[in-house]
Order: sequence, then structure tokens, then C-alpha cells
Amino acid sequence: MLKITVRNEATSTRLVLEGRLSGPWVNELDQCVRRGEHATTSLVVDLTDVTFIAPEGEAALMRLWRQGVSLRSTGCFTSSLIEEMAREDHRD
Repeated sequence: MLKITVRNEATSTRLVLEGRLSGPWVNELDQCVRRGEHATTSLVVDLTDVTFIAPEGEAALMRLWRQGVSLRSTGCFTSSLIEEMAREDHRD
């Protein structure tokens, strides 16, 4: 199960994810991004409360990262994933 909360802020739109980013929830995240609620602001995906990320979720996050979406987290698990993605992206 994944909960996605959209928070419109002054300079960005924040998608706050809570739960597991796997299976059908990866498509749900993609649809949220495509809806364009953030069209006039930058997009931030907050992974602080994500408890599990399946390989397909990691691939979706990498696609978003490469499209310029900011990924944020204060949790150890997701913070280390973001750091790893940044290192991988610099190797390509």
C-alpha cells in the first residue's frame, strides 16, 4: 500500500509518499507525476516515510531523477538510495 499526498507549496509541488513503492503503486506514482499538478513549479518527491522500494520502484525513481525531479528524504533507508542513484547517474 502506498499513500501519495500532494502538497502545493510556494515554489514547488511536493509528493509525499508513505508506505511501499512496489507493484501497482509504481504506476500510481507515474500517473501522479503525469497529471501535471506541478506544471508551473518544480516537483519534489518526499520519500521519508517509504518503508520498501521494489526494483521497479527504484527504476521509476531513477527516471524521475533524470527528468529533473528532486528526491528528498530524512530516513536512512531512502537517503542512502538517493545517494546511490546520484552516484550511478554520474557514472553513465
